[in-house]
Amino acid sequence: MIDFRSDTVTRPTRAMREAMANAEVGDDVYGDDPTVNRLQSYAAERLGFEAALFTASGTQANLLAIMAHCGRGDEYLCGQNAHNYRYEGGGAAVLGSVQPQPIENEPDGSISLDKARAAIKPADAHFAITRLLSLENTIGGRVLSLDYQQQARQFCDNHGLLLHLDGARVFNAAVETGCDITDITRYYDSVSVCLSKGLGAPVGSLLLGSGAFIERARRLRKMVGGGMRQAGVLAAAGQIALEQGPLRLQDDHANAQYLARGLASIPELEVDPDSPQTNMVHARCRRDKTGELSDYLAREGILIKAANPIRFVTHLDINQRDIDTLLKAIKTFYQHR
Repeated sequence: MIDFRSDTVTRPTRAMREAMANAEVGDDVYGDDPTVNRLQSYAAERLGFEAALFTASGTQANLLAIMAHCGRGDEYLCGQNAHNYRYEGGGAAVLGSVQPQPIENEPDGSISLDKARAAIKPADAHFAITRLLSLENTIGGRVLSLDYQQQARQFCDNHGLLLHLDGARVFNAAVETGCDITDITRYYDSVSVCLSKGLGAPVGSLLLGSGAFIERARRLRKMVGGGMRQAGVLAAAGQIALEQGPLRLQDDHANAQYLARGLASIPELEVDPDSPQTNMVHARCRRDKTGELSDYLAREGILIKAANPIRFVTHLDINQRDIDTLLKAIKTFYQHR
């Protein structure tokens, strides 16, 4: 199957499979899995933090971050479209008793800092205590500017807030911005990074921050069932993903631009051919036949999500030949309807 649903569907490379088979392991709950420890040390140094924690998923990493920064009855500010607000099961509220305060995202994915300022609660027993601002980069495939992130850091310093980045695809953001990853991470108190999206690992994310913060997060990880014992088998693939994955992300971005231009040539679809910044293309079906289109493509060996707009995601298992196959199939579908 040619799978455009997400970059989470990537399959581990041969090098990852070999590394997993040969990984030296210990018990990570005791802190003595050497492969996990190597990954965490490398990640902390590479992204400019004191410490890092290997987690099962991006959802878990974000949950641990919010709970390590905030206590019961506190709140965090985030975008209305933020993944850790909309798509992570309400974990911060359910498991951490931390109230989310969503703010409408701007068209570029940012949060208006004026609106964030208005959302900060006064020092009054009637209100939750605002502790944290959480941003996401990339968000919906869009990249936050370095200037905006610097302003967000200053905003948090001025208002006594901590700043977390859901950086599931932060390496995509760095590639598109043309900067080193530390030019982004330097503004944040904590960052989560998915190894299992564009970087290509089969499982896992990282949470990064100060040593004391990571120790709190490690305790919370155990509490929510995230102690994975001989996790070096997974961390071995994550090490390769972190070292090698960013080097090929530009290919995904170029393929997304190629895909956008192709989709824009199909009259039944509404696409801005210049819109992709990273590895995502959004196409609106003018006739809203997404369900029928999805079913037809599945029969042709192509997977998409039946939504309107449709989100197409490029990744290491997608090449231009696959894109040409998709475009031909979509054109054939509309020719008969």
